Amino acid sequence: MAQHYRALTRTYRPQTFDDIVSQEHVTSTLKNAIRQKRISHAYMFCGPRGVGKTTMARVLARAVNEIPENVDGEALNQTLNIVEMDAASNRKIEDVRQLKDVIRVPPQSGNYKIFIIDEVHMLTKEAFNALLKTLEEPPAHAIFIFATTEPHKVLPTILSRVQRFDFKRISVDEIVSRLKNISEKEDISIDEESLHIIAKKADGALRDALGLMDQAIAFCGTTIHYDELLKALNVIGHDSLFEFTQAVEKRDTAEGLRLIDQLMKEGADIQEYLVSLTEHIRNLYVASQGNQMHLVEATPDTKQRYKEGAKPFSEEDLMRMLHMVSEAQVKIKDVQQPRVHFEILMLKMIHMGRTPELRKILQGLDDIKKNGASHSHSVNGSILPQNREQEKATANDHGNAAQSEPNPEPARKQSPSSGDETAGESSYESIKPQVNGDAESEEEPPADTDSSEYVKSGLPSSPNPEESDSVSDNDFLMVKPSLGYAQGISSASVSEQGDATSVAEQTEDDKDLRHTISGIGDVEKHWKQFLNNIKENAPQMLYFQLLRVEIKELKGTDLIVSADNEFATRLLEENQQMLSSMFREVSGTFLRMKCIVERSEKKKSESLSPYERFKELQKKDPNLRTIVELFGAELEY
Repeated sequence: MAQHYRALTRTYRPQTFDDIVSQEHVTSTLKNAIRQKRISHAYMFCGPRGVGKTTMARVLARAVNEIPENVDGEALNQTLNIVEMDAASNRKIEDVRQLKDVIRVPPQSGNYKIFIIDEVHMLTKEAFNALLKTLEEPPAHAIFIFATTEPHKVLPTILSRVQRFDFKRISVDEIVSRLKNISEKEDISIDEESLHIIAKKADGALRDALGLMDQAIAFCGTTIHYDELLKALNVIGHDSLFEFTQAVEKRDTAEGLRLIDQLMKEGADIQEYLVSLTEHIRNLYVASQGNQMHLVEATPDTKQRYKEGAKPFSEEDLMRMLHMVSEAQVKIKDVQQPRVHFEILMLKMIHMGRTPELRKILQGLDDIKKNGASHSHSVNGSILPQNREQEKATANDHGNAAQSEPNPEPARKQSPSSGDETAGESSYESIKPQVNGDAESEEEPPADTDSSEYVKSGLPSSPNPEESDSVSDNDFLMVKPSLGYAQGISSASVSEQGDATSVAEQTEDDKDLRHTISGIGDVEKHWKQFLNNIKENAPQMLYFQLLRVEIKELKGTDLIVSADNEFATRLLEENQQMLSSMFREVSGTFLRMKCIVERSEKKKSESLSPYERFKELQKKDPNLRTIVELFGAELEY
């Protein structure tokens, strides 16, 4: 070993295009340009750190001026024909002016005078502008080579005057291959797993990988073992990550807490561990796919471990775990107790429901739905009974009972009737084809029995919201409801069209409740009593809002009212069922209230801004308008 040791990054810096790793798209283009003598006057090399931008610039300068290989790359700057400048420390306009003075001087030897400007994005805007003219029309002997990690900070006018090459990150396999060659030349013994650890930690930068190799040699000597390397580089090993996922798999909280405690005692960084854990779970997910193992950057043995470790988890579980860890990785930076939050993350992953368990719960819900829907099925949009024979027997029993009763029970007070057909015919005909499905086998209702009573024996006859919880949807669909009272059909019209005998048997109280609601006037008759009921039984806010509404029109069973604010509209919609029920108590009719917003002219004027009011006053008062036009009056508010 030499007396003055040089780091591996300096010792093994490439000297030719063939030595440069993983940038074939750039090296082949530059070699062809030199061969064809089509060398541009300006190049820009862009890419992440440690991928060979400055090295490529030096190799290009060496090749263009035909400098022998025995001249070290770092010594190129000492020649008069190659000028290197660091834009981070020479970023002002004065530095660019000095550079322009040097550009005029032709090369003393060689063909070109080459200017390599590293980190060119650090130049100020003024310095860029001072360089523009020279960069666009340089002397024939001048070549500019810019290198930068942040090309988006370079002015577009500069980018338009150069040939741009984007360098890519170096893959793990290529870094491992390069490290193997260097370890053989340096007589270093290192295993394959250790090489992958160094290559992954380098994150695509070969320079970083060589620096980590130097650090490992300094710690372990010429023989590097995997366990010692983990301590030297403070890297999270695969064993620890697999232990973590095994604790999650077995739902062993004690083992998980013990593992976290061990990591804290060893000085592991929680943020670094979460980064490694995120990649670890991602690799497990990739391994669960089966045929995508080329996406996992690891040794063959570790890839096999990933395949085995992914088997106990479903893809859905791995996705949920990956989401939880990635979220914790972002939030852990801002918490005051990182360890506690790390333990909470571990406990969440252990106690979370697995996909098979969730599927059983969902299957149970589906079974409940199916069992609930098994009593009926839909045909042509109508819900029919599943057991027709039993339904026939029930309907016949009701018919016989209604026929044999000497004094049938009065029909329900709010039973709806049809406006175009008789109540008996419409109710019976709507039931007939749906109960039995055969018109010929259906029993005719007795002649002396009210048809509404015939319906009442087996089915509900009014869409009362208070009774809807105890009545199935099947019942409502089998009976064709009518809106008799809302359309002006009174009990008298029912008695004219239906069976007069059954209507006559109704009590006087029943008749009093069957009012006729044929228009706004009928609604207004009951409105005061309706408001009194609201005042006594409903929230006061609802009562005060109803005092302000205005009755507009009646459309069927919809009563249209207007208010001057959106709050009243929402309040009426939220209490719709209660309002309909209370109005039915005082009128005997079920109406649904719909509220619209109508603001008066006074309200509109109050909502105007002071400036808008001033404008309106000018329109109304010509004298005021004349004063404003003559003296340029303005409103101050």
